[in-house]
Amino acid sequence: MPGALPLGDPAPSDGLLPATCADGAVDRTFSVYVHIPFCAVRCGYCDFNTYTAHELGSGSSQDTYAEAVSSEIAFGAKVLEESGVPRRSVSTVFFGGGTPTLLPAEDLVRVLREIRTQWDLAPDAEITTEANPDSVTPESLQLLADGGFTRVSIGMQSAVPHVLKTLDRTHNPERVGLAVQWAKAAGLQVSVDLIYGTPGESIEDWRTSVNTALSYDPDHISAYALIIEDGTRLAGQIRRGEVANIDDDDHADKYLIADELFAAAGYNWYEVSNWSKDADSRCLHNLAYWQGGDWWGAGPGAHSHVGGLRWWNVKHPAAYQQRIDAGTSPAAGRETPDEDARYLERAMLLTRIVDGMDTAELKPEGRKAIAGLIADGLVVPEAAFAKKVVLTLQGRLLADAVLRRLLDF
Repeated sequence: MPGALPLGDPAPSDGLLPATCADGAVDRTFSVYVHIPFCAVRCGYCDFNTYTAHELGSGSSQDTYAEAVSSEIAFGAKVLEESGVPRRSVSTVFFGGGTPTLLPAEDLVRVLREIRTQWDLAPDAEITTEANPDSVTPESLQLLADGGFTRVSIGMQSAVPHVLKTLDRTHNPERVGLAVQWAKAAGLQVSVDLIYGTPGESIEDWRTSVNTALSYDPDHISAYALIIEDGTRLAGQIRRGEVANIDDDDHADKYLIADELFAAAGYNWYEVSNWSKDADSRCLHNLAYWQGGDWWGAGPGAHSHVGGLRWWNVKHPAAYQQRIDAGTSPAAGRETPDEDARYLERAMLLTRIVDGMDTAELKPEGRKAIAGLIADGLVVPEAAFAKKVVLTLQGRLLADAVLRRLLDF
């Protein structure tokens, strides 16, 4: 089941933000995240805030969801205006889930239209939706492209049937290639998402998945190490000894294989788990998160960030719908991290991307650690001499250890 929301202060029913949220806003990008909490089947490894049809219960419906989330977007525009946050065009929009493409393409376009109406879209805005291979058709992808979407991120995960079965993925591996083909024909940029380290996945299984993904010639590839989350079905299977546990050395070996094969095919890493053909193919929405932009998160359980303030919506779609119907904020809580928490988060995010972190942003103990990190082959010497902390390949494998040394804990 989905994990718990963070603790925080109560959020006001009118949603208004402190005046400090407006400070420097014109210098920050503004994005929108739309959470679609519906899935046809719950995958055994997933603890995202998602619900199958039989888990929804009464009080919410996929049929009326586009209307509800559009209402929150209109509410959000009003909140930002009344809070004194200057109006900014939206740089990126990301529909995530769940499986956004379980909703009709017309519904997703309707929500995008509301974003355009309330906030405007930048002329070169990146508009992405996640999609399962078996939840799209040539017609639905064309409708999305015609409605303003520019990018689709396809949940491939693996090309090997027994690995997909362990992950509870229901699509046929061959369907991924069709979905990529249809998306390209519609004029959409394409990303494929892979997961490595699934119990029972061999090195050759992983090579097969990587090479198959590359054969589709996507613009962008993400490869994430499988994490076992408490409370998931897969965690229970591992605890009962029904499947093997994950292995850190196996993860490292598979990461190195992926990076080697991606690089040989012309893909460059720009974040620890993400590779693209060129700068224009990077996921700008995720970069906005990593670089500290502002975003409004719409939908149940969605998180938002404006000017250092963070808040999160109630989790269950029925509770969310109730607040939307009442015209009150769907936020369940909010917080403003203190200086130490902001420093830690900024260092954690910036050191994960190829553009790196300015050494001037580090505290003195962090700057002193750089020489040792160079000697250990964990940061790029040339970048460090140019006052940037950029991870080497070995540094990417040990990103958490690098962060601990930079932060001296």
